[in-house]
This record gives sequence, structure tokens and C-alpha cells, in this order.
Amino acid sequence: MDLLERAPIELKSWFLNLLGSFGVPQGILSVLSAVIIIGTVIGVFLGLFALMSVMERKILARAQNRYGPNRVGFFRWRLFGLFQPVADGIKMITKEDLVPRTSDRAVHFLAPVVMMIPALLVLAILPYGRDMVPAELDAGILYFFAVGAGTEVAVFMAGWASNNKYSVLGAMRAIAQMISYEIPLVMAAIIAAMISGSLSPSAIVAAQGGFAWGFVPQWFVLTPWGFTAGLLFYIAALAESNRSPFDLPEGESELVAGHLTEYSGFKYATFFMAEYIGMFAVCGLLVTLFLGGWQAPLPFLTIIPSWCWFFGKVCFVAFTMVWVRATLPRLRIDHMLAFAWKFLLPMSFAAFLSAACWHYAGRGPLAWLLSLAIVGIPYLILGTAFTNRFAISRRTYQFSE
Repeated sequence: MDLLERAPIELKSWFLNLLGSFGVPQGILSVLSAVIIIGTVIGVFLGLFALMSVMERKILARAQNRYGPNRVGFFRWRLFGLFQPVADGIKMITKEDLVPRTSDRAVHFLAPVVMMIPALLVLAILPYGRDMVPAELDAGILYFFAVGAGTEVAVFMAGWASNNKYSVLGAMRAIAQMISYEIPLVMAAIIAAMISGSLSPSAIVAAQGGFAWGFVPQWFVLTPWGFTAGLLFYIAALAESNRSPFDLPEGESELVAGHLTEYSGFKYATFFMAEYIGMFAVCGLLVTLFLGGWQAPLPFLTIIPSWCWFFGKVCFVAFTMVWVRATLPRLRIDHMLAFAWKFLLPMSFAAFLSAACWHYAGRGPLAWLLSLAIVGIPYLILGTAFTNRFAISRRTYQFSE
């Protein structure tokens, strides 16, 4: 099991040692080592994207009692439609690339590229397993949010370059949503960094190691402040990833797709791919901050390789995002923004105070009671006020005579 745990590292070392035995210079070996790490990370997440693209449609079909993709495969062995991503990729590559005549062609071309680059760069700082971090940074969390903010620039570029009023309006909706929900997202991450005393993802995972009473994992999500901050992070991550019920750039009543209205072919596929890879990245950060990262949930399960636990948790969180999409309808734009500023933001400050109280009160029973009260009372007050303010009433229709 220890060999399986270190299999990715040992395979890379064996390959580089083999090349070194043939006289390959050390400088070239260092470059090859970085290329292998980058290629492996990108390849794994591209594979997850392809699998998720078909599994999401299958999960939605199951939830909505209809058929999902089940035909594409080899001859009579159709493999339950698992080759649907290959068919989708061929379709997107061969589809005609239509660009509006009055658009800014250079910016129109660069927007999907700018969207993809941050989604790939943030994958570098996630700890995928024990001693398996592509780039160990002391300020990794800061790097994640600094680089991830580039997606907002890409969304604006796509809407503005299209020279289409619907695209511009969709881009403005998306940017307003991303900025509004980025504040509670960052606040929740700061809480985990504050308790662990570091901005390094590896240090945050290490702070969640061990078991209380011999069997309860010491994950942050199993504390009152950690559960609250983790839930806030999850909701804000849905909005940052433009996932339902927060996918407001999609205007179905207008028959437009927000800033993607004027995109087709491989450019649209690049946006689609960047959205999913960004979703996996934010799921990986959620797992790192609150779910123990690569830590096993029970002592006797530590024999399973740590990277298996990390990717298993990421896939579980991604599955819940699909579940939410199949369950909840879209929010209205004013309700969505009000929810961020009037509920999530005050609750993030309450979670911040709760974490501070839990830490300085000794992390004992009294600290748990105080921490729970600090997040519970604001939740009841804000939840009641917000529910009464935006109460769902019976819809009435008015027809002109």
C-alpha cells in the first residue's frame, strides 16, 4: 500500500533516473520533471472534465426521470454512453467558428484563452496527496484567489468583444454575481487559514490531521464555525462557477447564453471546459480547507492512498453540485445579489467571530457552546428576516383587455 501511495512520485523518479543513466543533462531533467507534473495534472483534470460532462447529464436524467446519453460506444458494446465526450469533442472541433462582423476579433479570440489560463494555474497549489503538491507556496490561498480573479476579466472581454447588447448585459450580470459572491468565498477561506495559522494549503491540511477520541477526524467542517464557513464557501463556489441555481448569465427568456451568445465551435468548448475545470479547482480548495484534504475519514482507512481520498472527496462535492442543479430552480437576479450581501456576508463575519472565540476559549466544551451561539443566533435572525423579505407568494397573472 505504501508503494501504491507513492506510485506517481516513484514512476516520475524512475523515468528521470532512466534518462539520467543515458547521460541527459541535469538541467533538461529538471525541465522534464516540471513538464511531467504539469502534464499529469492537466491530463487528470481533462479526463475528469470529460467524465463529468457525461455523468452530469446522466445524473440529471436520472433525477428528472428521462434518458441520458447511452448510445455512443464501440459497436454493440455501447459502454453506457461513456464515449459521448469524444463525440462532443469531435462536434465542437469541426463546428464552424462564427464571429460577428462588427466584433473585436482579437479580443473575441483571446477571451476563451484568458478564461482557461487561470482555471489551469490554480491547480498548481492544491495538495493532491501526501507530499504531492505541484507548487508549494507559503501564500497558496492568496495565489488561488489572485489568479482566479482573472476569470472576471475574461467574462467581460467575451461580452464586450461580441458587440452584442445581450452579451454585454449577460457579462455584466455574471461579473456582478462573481464579485458579490467572491467576498464571502474569500472570507470563508480566511477563517480556515486563521485557525491553521498559515496560508499554505499543505499546512491547512496538516492542521486537520489526527483523530479525536481515536476515531473522529479533526476536520474543520466538524466544528460549528467550520461547518458554517464550509457551507458559505460551498454556496459561494456554486455562484462563482456559474452553477445552478446561480447561472444567471443564461437568459432563457431572451434565448441567449449571456457572454457566450456569439461563441460557437471550439471557442465555446473552451469556455465550457474552463468552467468545469474551475469547478473542480474550487471543489479541491473546499476539500483542502474544510474536509481534511487527503486525510482519511477513519483510522483504519489510512491504508488507502491519500490521493484516492482527495479525488474521491472532490468527486463527491462535484456530485452534490449536480444534485443541486437537478433540484433547485434559478434565482432571480435581485434575490441572488441580495442573498450575497444581506445574508452570506453577515454570516461570514459571524463565522469569523465564532472561529476566533473557539480558538481563544480553549477549543473545549465552553468554546463549542459559544461558537455555536455566535453562528446560530445570527443565522436565525438573518434567515427569518431574509425569508420574510423575499417570501415566495402565489403568482398572479394580468392580461390586457
